[in-house]
Amino acid sequence: MPNIVLFSGSSHQDLSQKVADRLGLELGKVVTKKFSNQETSVEIGESVRGEDVYIVQSGCGEINDNLMELLIMINACKIASSSRVTAVIPCFPYARQDKKDKSRAPISAKLVANMLSVAGADHIITMDLHASQIQGFFDIPVDNLYAEPAVLQWIRENIAEWKNSIIVSPDAGGAKRVTSIADRLNVEFALIHKERKKANEVDRMVLVGDVKDRVAILVDDMADTCGTICHAADKLLSAGATKVYAILTHGIFSGPAISRINNAAFEAVVVTNTIPQEDKMKACSKIQVIDISMILAEAIRRTHNGESVSYLFSHVPL
Repeated sequence: MPNIVLFSGSSHQDLSQKVADRLGLELGKVVTKKFSNQETSVEIGESVRGEDVYIVQSGCGEINDNLMELLIMINACKIASSSRVTAVIPCFPYARQDKKDKSRAPISAKLVANMLSVAGADHIITMDLHASQIQGFFDIPVDNLYAEPAVLQWIRENIAEWKNSIIVSPDAGGAKRVTSIADRLNVEFALIHKERKKANEVDRMVLVGDVKDRVAILVDDMADTCGTICHAADKLLSAGATKVYAILTHGIFSGPAISRINNAAFEAVVVTNTIPQEDKMKACSKIQVIDISMILAEAIRRTHNGESVSYLFSHVPL
């Protein structure tokens, strides 16, 4: 493909390499390092004048450093006369701070949106935003891709008894997501209502729906400390589910998450590779990964060629 340059930030180089391989491109030369006072330094090692630039950087690991690195890379390409800069952010940072849920709370997702726009991004490609209204925080085009087609494919290929399954949302916020998946698999869905006393701690849970003698598949967009999904798994088993799987788009797995998953009764915890999972997989045999690099690569190809991206909302590219 002419006039296209793909750069990788330092947050997830494995994913960037897979995207580049899929597109038949070499990753652009870029050197990112830190000065001794921890300032981020970026050197773009090739000409981007008049080029269509894509920068792949996920919101994971050292989130603030990686976000700053992305902003500096966008700005470096913009002032080096690139024709368009697209930030490919598989896991959007600060996406959970998307509303003013108590007095004096910041809406940090909006702040990140402003920072990306001011840095010079012309277009954003992301995946499974925690709240779809984040798209409205931008005045530039945002393509919010879905992992759902890849999740459906995984369920059909890896869960033998999927026709006798029930799709469960661990909270009310994900109800739309699970009904969509349940409809496409033609199975029932259930919902768990949870009440939080404070962040990252769940107080009590109420199951709405009948899971008795069925395979329960918990579906959520992200899991951080995994308190919710592990509570939910216990609730489902005590309500008569035969097996419990969890399928998550962004497996953040911070703090006690890995030990909780090891102790919980999951058959498998399936995540996509929007966040690097190699170390987590070594520590926990239940974690399995769905590769979504081909969805991102196809979105980049279609965007570059000016084609519609909506096909990817319901299909996995071959």
